[in-house]
Amino acid sequence: MNIETAAAVPSDASAADLFVRSLAEAGVRYFFANGGTDFPPIAEAFARAAIEGAPTPRPMVIPHENVAVAMAHGSYMIDGQPQAVMVHVNVGTANTVNAVLDASRDQTPVLLFAGRSPYSERGRHGTRTRYIHWAQEMFDQAGMLREAVKWDYELHLPEQAGDIVRRALQVAMTSPRGPTYVTLPRDVLAEPVGAHATALVPLRAPAAPCPDPADLDTLAGWLREARRPVIVTASAGRTVAGFEALSRFAQAHAVPVAVFHPRFQNISAEHPMFAGYDPAPLIAEADLIVALECDVPWVPAVQAPPADCRVVHLGEDPVYARYPMRSFRTDLALSGTVAALLDALDARIAAAGGIDDGRVEYRRGAAAARGQRLRDEAAAAARCPDGAITPEWISACVHAAVGDEAIIVNEYPLRQPQCPQTRPGTYFGLSPAGGLGWGLGAALGAKLAAPERLVVATLGDGAYMFANPTACHWVAEAHGLPVLTVVFNNALYGAVRNSTRAMYHDGHAAQDAHRMLAELSPSPRFEHAVEASGGLGIRVESARELPAALARAVEAVRGGRQALVNVVCEY
Repeated sequence: MNIETAAAVPSDASAADLFVRSLAEAGVRYFFANGGTDFPPIAEAFARAAIEGAPTPRPMVIPHENVAVAMAHGSYMIDGQPQAVMVHVNVGTANTVNAVLDASRDQTPVLLFAGRSPYSERGRHGTRTRYIHWAQEMFDQAGMLREAVKWDYELHLPEQAGDIVRRALQVAMTSPRGPTYVTLPRDVLAEPVGAHATALVPLRAPAAPCPDPADLDTLAGWLREARRPVIVTASAGRTVAGFEALSRFAQAHAVPVAVFHPRFQNISAEHPMFAGYDPAPLIAEADLIVALECDVPWVPAVQAPPADCRVVHLGEDPVYARYPMRSFRTDLALSGTVAALLDALDARIAAAGGIDDGRVEYRRGAAAARGQRLRDEAAAAARCPDGAITPEWISACVHAAVGDEAIIVNEYPLRQPQCPQTRPGTYFGLSPAGGLGWGLGAALGAKLAAPERLVVATLGDGAYMFANPTACHWVAEAHGLPVLTVVFNNALYGAVRNSTRAMYHDGHAAQDAHRMLAELSPSPRFEHAVEASGGLGIRVESARELPAALARAVEAVRGGRQALVNVVCEY
């Protein structure tokens, strides 16, 4: 907020007035709100600003806190602009924790605010006037999610309302990025700023860290020497610049790129150096592994690289300092954004004379053979089945129905080999935190940020139920956010079943196909849930009916109506 804006705040402005106007000044466009008895000063501030023509974010009622945070997450994925969420005191905060953990591990800035019971019991505007104000006060409300946020604070003085917005944004946008949390007591929000109002100075976030030149030279030398290098990544495509830098680097130096548990579209599925979604075969014979924005490049209990293989970690936080235990071999670690790291590394390799032509051609030949094998395997798995519908067939049909330009938000079930995206910003996967219920809310946020794009949420049936679907479909109708939801409905929690099967393959649980504590039968008629909010619901039980069903659903969404396809399948 500049001096002119601060001076324009009315002399009788409350802390809430200053707060909502400061959000707009900071570039926040949306205020996802799930309110309670702590919200009256905020509601009054938005109403006053509307009458006076003052700028504010767009206030949006979101009837579940997990959905609200997921929407802020999804909006940021598309345009890189953090948005605000406000929830009701401790109970509202508790409902955000799952989604905040997702945002934290995904390095996604969300400006999370929560009301707090009024400090005062009498005598002040905004004091305690409801029975619940005593029971909802906590000694440390922020303690519920302190480990998941980068910074937390409480509004103590009304004149701080603008400062906390700018400070929250500064911390959230500092590398590595992440969510922040501020509590707002009702009686403080209601107080006038008065004579204590001051002109606010900028609080810019620092630039991302840059790699050490000597370390760049070391890595450039190792890459020139390596015969079997591999890049393993999960999040290199977080930005378009990262996607493009990785594409250039891999092509120029013939380094295969394996994508492991991806959260973004990191490289085109048609890129000559794309090496699929399982790095294990390349790691088994690698002489240099570059873990690029990759928290888990392999699973040590299952595999280890050769003893003489060098391992390098690159990223904004290459050691993942917020992970309590992470002991992957680290011969070198370089900090920086993907684009900055790879472009600088490319320059160092060129300055050293490049990579031997024979070595490059050897790598290209191996990559071509590997790529053809992967394409053949993907095509074979994508054939229309005669019996039960498979996730591979669903994925292939989704790809055919939505095209390369659609935004796909995947919460686990989509098979990417059968849905090969080629463009940056077209695929987003669940955070490594694994907090279920993210996908549909994130898809709604993505649609909000890119209203002209077709947005598709691919979800397992368990993830769909976690998403608070009644709230999500209401949001889609109320706020004009038509998305396509495709439910891979196998009537069980796949993660639970698969983990049990892996640990006790021939144990007692095998008698029931490892469905113990994973069973979700009888499966609800999910297609009816979207119909309650004016959407199109379709149930598919035959593989050959799926392409036409998806085409009909896409047509509805492109026409402005949300749609859901409930696909009964086995996997």
